[in-house]
Amino acid sequence: MNTYNWYSQLIKPTWAPPSWIFGPVWSVLYAIIAVTYGTVFYKAFAGKLSWMVALPFALNLIFNLAFTPIQFGLKNNLLATLDILLVVGTLIWAFVAVWRASPDLRWVVYANIPYLLWGTFATLLQITITYLNA
Repeated sequence: MNTYNWYSQLIKPTWAPPSWIFGPVWSVLYAIIAVTYGTVFYKAFAGKLSWMVALPFALNLIFNLAFTPIQFGLKNNLLATLDILLVVGTLIWAFVAVWRASPDLRWVVYANIPYLLWGTFATLLQITITYLNA
């Protein structure tokens, strides 16, 4: 409840979505991530894909999973902004890496376009919230 109260009291832009939308959106995105990243990691473990290609996917997962504890546990908007920039940056790096390395895995890029779009939107939202509450 303390976290909810803290977040609800932050100044947000008028275009911020309602809080209830985040759960369903992330549920869909995590299903996409599970299938696509699972495929990349499987290929890397099987020796069919370089671990250098899988690296940005692993880093993306780490940064993605770190966001909630940083934002809502530490209640640190500035650190959360840095983290979400790393989420989007590693996602773009992952797209480039897999696109160049494996033409048969280019579907991974296409499947993750919703993640990139939401991640970009969430980044703009986080930057705005950080600015408005500085």
